[in-house]
Amino acid sequence: MENSPAVRCRGLVKDYGTLRAVNGLDLEVRAGECFGLLGPNGAGKTTTVEILEGLLPATAGEVELLGRNWKTDRDLLRQLLGISLQETNLADKLTVEETLLLFRSFYEAGPEVDELLELVSLTDKRKTWYVKLSGGQKQRLAVACALVGDPRILFLDQPTTGLDPQSRRQLWTLIERFKNEGRTVLLTTHYMDEAQRLCDRVAIVDKGKVIALGTPRELIHSLGGTEVVEIKCDGALDQSGLRGLPGVHTLKAHAERLSLTVEHLHKTLPLLLSQVQSAGCNLTGLSTHHATLEDVFVNLTGRHLRD
Repeated sequence: MENSPAVRCRGLVKDYGTLRAVNGLDLEVRAGECFGLLGPNGAGKTTTVEILEGLLPATAGEVELLGRNWKTDRDLLRQLLGISLQETNLADKLTVEETLLLFRSFYEAGPEVDELLELVSLTDKRKTWYVKLSGGQKQRLAVACALVGDPRILFLDQPTTGLDPQSRRQLWTLIERFKNEGRTVLLTTHYMDEAQRLCDRVAIVDKGKVIALGTPRELIHSLGGTEVVEIKCDGALDQSGLRGLPGVHTLKAHAERLSLTVEHLHKTLPLLLSQVQSAGCNLTGLSTHHATLEDVFVNLTGRHLRD
């Protein structure tokens, strides 16, 4: 792994009129890692990625990719990057093979079409028109188009949105294989299981800024507890009393429910239920789960990633 970062930006700003989509964002992605950008729609993830990819100009700030920048090294960087956009629309009446041959012609070097077809499990679809492919097949073809130049950095913007579970797992395997070859992946996603499986580190973005950064495990442990309890009641509970229960690390109110992060579920849950009963409230909903990156975001912002 190289010592210098694969991707670096400092003080990144992007304005659309009076709207500031990216607000002084700092980011550093190490060579050879899979790095995830997480955040709700409108957080600035896609705008940030498109600036890094050279598709959008920044209003302010600095961007470096592999020690180079878009102002002086545009042609070279185009040969070193692979990009799969949030939405990819290819020519309907080109076959899978013709599409890959077209994209391959844009690059000085890269794998042969047969190798790419096998890599994305589309060998049996090589003569099929793009318009005839399923959603998962189209997405795998889009990733294959991003790999035709044998890139050192792969940008994937929500690559599995809307895909069935099998297609998602196939793309996960592709991403893991690319990373295992020592390449760098920058991924945006709304799926927490995806980020926790694929990403070495993640940055949580909100309102155009990075508000948390670390490995998935580090961010989840920052909650203090590893279990989350959510309850709904038909009456008011003393939240200060709930916070004082043994093992409770955080408490957040969301509309009609309360969410508590706890250390030991089997110790805290009986005490919680006893307090609900003592308050004369009727419990109308109860659920528990292991803490996730979604819970980290809720704890930081009071909102869910999909809000």
